[in-house]
Amino acid sequence: MKKVAAGVHQLTIQRFVNVYFVETGTPGEWVLVDTGLPGSEKTILAAADTLFYPGTHPEAIILTHGHMDHSGSAQALAEHWKVPVLAHPLELPFLTARAVYPPADPTVAGGGSLAFMSRFFPPQSFQLSNYVQQLPANDQDPPFLPDWRWLPVPGHAPGQIALFREKDRTLLAGDAFATANHESVPELLLQRPEINIAGAPFNYNWQQVGESIRTLAALQPAAIGCGHGPAVSGEKYTAQLQKLADEFRVPAYGRYVHTPARTDENGVAYLPPAPHDPIRVKFTLAAAGLGALVGAALLVKRYQKHKQNEYPRPVAAEPKRQRTEEVAR
Repeated sequence: MKKVAAGVHQLTIQRFVNVYFVETGTPGEWVLVDTGLPGSEKTILAAADTLFYPGTHPEAIILTHGHMDHSGSAQALAEHWKVPVLAHPLELPFLTARAVYPPADPTVAGGGSLAFMSRFFPPQSFQLSNYVQQLPANDQDPPFLPDWRWLPVPGHAPGQIALFREKDRTLLAGDAFATANHESVPELLLQRPEINIAGAPFNYNWQQVGESIRTLAALQPAAIGCGHGPAVSGEKYTAQLQKLADEFRVPAYGRYVHTPARTDENGVAYLPPAPHDPIRVKFTLAAAGLGALVGAALLVKRYQKHKQNEYPRPVAAEPKRQRTEEVAR
């Protein structure tokens, strides 16, 4: 676990995704920001007990957005702690199983190894109806965190938010950007600090991505924690974020580059056509070929078994010596 700033700690799960323990300012009270991948609840519970005290629980869970690696353990933790899950209103369709996020774009330029892997990610939607509540749409002061404010930073998810504490310029940015090379899975696992684009294959509106990065750079954060990558602080990373904002360019090509997906309070309103994906075609053909081979092998095996049942093997004659001994008896 790493301290980001006063009262803010980062827990990295499976060297890939971060969650944050944020103290409210009242002794013993805190809020959990994001919940990691499904199955992360035991790791988070153990970390909370170590950081605070055994049996502790937050006042609430706040989700920066509802993608699987941020809300995957929300239900298990909410059930265990009996606390609400708070999210932006535009995330609610995806967190109450009424809608599925725009599909990943594995063809996006510069997507790296993450783009390749995104072909195999399942559709993302969760059923948290019994626990999720919307953040007040007209009030950017998040519940239980009086020193903080939340800011809408869409583009990666329709209702993605960032959390900012003005007094020491601490920023929790979700996936508005990353503090590691998010497009390279090996680099991400190495946790080398670097301000970079986050989750390119999952960015459904590149114009909004750029606007969100510029909004956060204008805050000149002194300490930064993102959904992916190590917590960083200091002028070096403030300058890197500003450079990313100043030099931001949309990718050269990709499904959502020229025409973004459109979303509303009900989920996805429009999706641009999926581009040709030669790798997906090759994998589909390979899978079909493998399926045909397996099917053929099963048919051959079934035929051989049928033939054996139709023409059973003759019973072998007893050895001559044994028959002679029986006659003698």
